[in-house]
Amino acid sequence: MKSTKKAFSLLLILAAIMLVLSACGAGSGTGSNSSSGAAGSAANVSSESSAPAASAEPSSSPSANLLDSDKHPVVTIQMSNDTVIKVELYPEIAPNTVDNFISLVQKGYYDGLIFHRVIQGFMIQGGDPDGTGAGGPGYSIPGEFTSNGFQNDLKHTRGVISMARTGEPNSAGSQFFIMVADAPTLDNEYASFGAVIEGMDAVDQIVNQPTNSQDRPNEPLLMTKVTVDLKGMTFEEPEKTK
Repeated sequence: MKSTKKAFSLLLILAAIMLVLSACGAGSGTGSNSSSGAAGSAANVSSESSAPAASAEPSSSPSANLLDSDKHPVVTIQMSNDTVIKVELYPEIAPNTVDNFISLVQKGYYDGLIFHRVIQGFMIQGGDPDGTGAGGPGYSIPGEFTSNGFQNDLKHTRGVISMARTGEPNSAGSQFFIMVADAPTLDNEYASFGAVIEGMDAVDQIVNQPTNSQDRPNEPLLMTKVTVDLKGMTFEEPEKTK
């Protein structure tokens, strides 16, 4: 009986994740918005892409993936509920992805945007200017992940940030997702590029919001202000594919 219940629970988790992926993927789409697809990304991570079902096994801390350095850029996301999320970026792992994220942050692109898709036991996704999962910056960037020919060993564990995309590997643009649980099935398939170093409690608040059938929060929280501390380092405009 216990094994039957466990198997049924796993099937429900897999079905929910695949639904998300496909929903996201579907929305994603086109060049710029394709990035958004990325958005669908995490989830959309794809509809067409293979975003394998994530195994929802939370780790006690995101620190397992953090790299030893005091020179990594740190992005600060101030939320409309007065909470703060700080994300450390790893240019040595995904340099162009980090350049792109920093470029968008410095242009104020994320200010006022929401986390439009949240899935308990999986991730929160944001960065779509339309708030639908189909929007993006009007361009896409090369996918810096292993299955796309770019070595990226940063695992999708709790707290890690990664780029959302459609089924097309080079379709990420502005949409990103933050893991709230480990999802090894996403490893090597999405461009992970940093990790939360402060504010996972704020991430947990976002993922636990009531949502509709499309995993959209009933009352989405805004990223009121997103800034970056470059730690004295310099960055260039990202390479774009579209």
